[in-house]
Amino acid sequence: QVQLVESGGGLVQPGGSLRLSCAASGFTLDAYAIGWFRQAPGKEREGVSCISRRGSVINYARSVKGRFTISRDNNKNLAYLQMNSLNPEDTATYYCAADTTACRVSGTLPSPNGMLYWGKGTPVTVSS
Repeated sequence: QVQLVESGGGLVQPGGSLRLSCAASGFTLDAYAIGWFRQAPGKEREGVSCISRRGSVINYARSVKGRFTISRDNNKNLAYLQMNSLNPEDTATYYCAADTTACRVSGTLPSPNGMLYWGKGTPVTVSS
């Protein structure tokens, strides 16, 4: 069974950090690019970051560049999103997604509609 499972979300104070993990099962993650997306209440799902199959292409949304870092460990079938200097505007449910054709072009984030596999999300709340 193909599955992506996010973990690591929670409540954090402004300025704090969280590390999200995305665990893949039922398929080999190194055949897929990974995207992290987020969706705040009442808003559309938006791309946060993506990383190509071997990590040669990495892109970030302007709102998180310099604060978030995406990475992957293909040997462990895991991907990560390190989030630093969090602010209340980062509050959302964060999703990881996988697709074979995403994140091939530098400077471009994939559309949510273009991703094949999705996790169920992990909530992140930034509040004092």
